[in-house]
Amino acid sequence: MKGQKSSSPSLSPLPYKFIFILFVAESVLSLRRCLRITDQLMGSKPVEDLIEASSGVHFSGFHLDGLISSTSEVEQPTTSAEDVHKQPFVIGVAGGAASGKTTVCDMIIEQLHDQRVVLVNQDSFYYNLTPEELTRVQEYNFDHPDAFDTEQLLCAMEKLKHGQAVDIPKYDFKSYKNDIFPRRRVNPSDVIILEGILIFHDPRVRDLMSMKIFVDTDADVRLARRIRRDTAEKGRDIGMVLDQYSKFVKPAFDDFILPTKKYADIIIPRGGDNPVAIDLIVQHIRTKLGQHDLCKIYPNLYVIHSTFQIRGMHTLIRDSQTTKHDFVFYADRLIRLVVEHGLGHLPFTEKQVITPTGSVYTGVDFCKRLCGVSVIRSGESMENALRACCKGIKIGKILIHREGDNGQQLIYEKLPQDILNRHVLLLDPILGTGNSAVQAISLLLRKGVPESNIIFLNLISAPKGVHVVCKRFPKIKIVTSEIEVGLNEDFRVIPGMGEFGDRYFGTDDD
Repeated sequence: MKGQKSSSPSLSPLPYKFIFILFVAESVLSLRRCLRITDQLMGSKPVEDLIEASSGVHFSGFHLDGLISSTSEVEQPTTSAEDVHKQPFVIGVAGGAASGKTTVCDMIIEQLHDQRVVLVNQDSFYYNLTPEELTRVQEYNFDHPDAFDTEQLLCAMEKLKHGQAVDIPKYDFKSYKNDIFPRRRVNPSDVIILEGILIFHDPRVRDLMSMKIFVDTDADVRLARRIRRDTAEKGRDIGMVLDQYSKFVKPAFDDFILPTKKYADIIIPRGGDNPVAIDLIVQHIRTKLGQHDLCKIYPNLYVIHSTFQIRGMHTLIRDSQTTKHDFVFYADRLIRLVVEHGLGHLPFTEKQVITPTGSVYTGVDFCKRLCGVSVIRSGESMENALRACCKGIKIGKILIHREGDNGQQLIYEKLPQDILNRHVLLLDPILGTGNSAVQAISLLLRKGVPESNIIFLNLISAPKGVHVVCKRFPKIKIVTSEIEVGLNEDFRVIPGMGEFGDRYFGTDDD
């Protein structure tokens, strides 16, 4: 009989990147007018000759072969199907029967209300009892490792970790079958909580976990809870519960469950009656969820904390069916968040003010020496948000393009004359290969801007671009709202959001 076994189971190439696109007639005239105004304000020659000389279409993340010698050393990214889905944070919660595991799980889920969290119970994976076993159900050990279909559990967890929805059985403790009730659909989530008395027993299951929690509760408390639960929920009488406890539950706890306590990362005494421990666990989970792996490598990379609001806005602007009006509206909202976050990295000075009540308030004073620099033309979409946050801010422009097919790079720039004395917010919504960013940052450095005074703001960043920029310029700060999966064979950001400039300014083919 399965429940009585005693053995223990043991993720032709073009040489240059364009930061310019051939406009339709109206767009060219509009851009010329904007650049003339910029020339008048900042005192420089017209750039119509540069516009006429530029050619080709701008693809966000387009590859430059040999443009910067140092960038060629970075391996080209490859994207496999396993990398498409972000790996979830898997929490294992083990402990004796009626120790308070479910309460702990519920408290964690409640506090992680702004994350997608699913609960998978080991109880769902009990074997169906055979007709012979049903005739002697009182002799069946439900607390033995062999009572669980671990292979089915592993299969379900593997699918969830790879972004696939699964149907979890619901075990009926009255008929001892898992096919009486409809299966429960469980979708991929940010956090997966795996709960069960023997969830730490199999090393293959343990290896799936990012965090292992053992709920430690006194035996007499567990027994009292078990009597109350089994009589109310499973229709058993007290004598049957006590007999099962002495014959199977307590020996199984001593032989199989308690020894797995050594695998726990965290031990929670008193279970759900220990809110301090739950709070600390939730804080740790939030830290892990909010920290991209690249942030652990590059301390100068900052990814704004993701919420359902931010993810919802990303969903809309990434949807190919989203209208231009909605794309601009939600892109502007995201850009504003990125700009506000970027401004938070500027230096400040302490300042005291007198409030209308006559009280003294100690706060901070904003950085005064500041300017923005947008990479034409997608970067211009971020200018309004910057102006809304920083009244009267000066904004310069950089145009990176190729001239003909002779491999020469020309850079048009119109920057504040005193830019070397300012902190610079570099604006470009897409960080793809990182080559155009390297060109723009290199220009700022040649103008005398200290590397540590540059904050690069964008909506999405590909790991390739992050590596290129952060390795070459370790003192600048990159602020983004999401890290992408990577680049495809055409060096486009994926999953991406298409040609940002075309969608934002309405110059796409549609």
